[in-house]
Amino acid sequence: MKTYAQLVDEALQRVDELYPWDLVELLEAGEDILLVDIREPYEYAAMHIDGALNVPRGILETACEYDFEETVPELAAARQRQIVLMCRSGKRSALAADVMQQLGYSKVKSLSTGMRGWSDYEQEMVNGEGRPVDENSAIEYFTARLRPEQLSKKTAIRNAD
Repeated sequence: MKTYAQLVDEALQRVDELYPWDLVELLEAGEDILLVDIREPYEYAAMHIDGALNVPRGILETACEYDFEETVPELAAARQRQIVLMCRSGKRSALAADVMQQLGYSKVKSLSTGMRGWSDYEQEMVNGEGRPVDENSAIEYFTARLRPEQLSKKTAIRNAD
């Protein structure tokens, strides 16, 4: 059995990543990049990069193909276009980029450090209504809050020390 971390590590061996500052440079240079936020709709509504499509990870495969209710035509037609996937931390997007490569997407990359890193790099984000999100709200939103029952026994013991 593999762990989530192992699956992500394996995907990262096959997937190209870029850091927030790399993405900023590409966008400032006017590169034609399709930004795809694969987080859940509630995460996207809280804050996202302006202009990014929201294609939740759970429907990604069918969103990439024609003839499905979930088809996102702009994404289905983008197999040769530069695509940058993003999630909260860069892990889900790495897995998603790996799958998209298997589906024939040749220029797909994952945003390393995800939206949390985008926020740490103090880049602009908007909410679901397109209004700017202030930096303090972003910091608060991206602060992890694990409940005790979500911690492994190993982590719980380490935190108790």
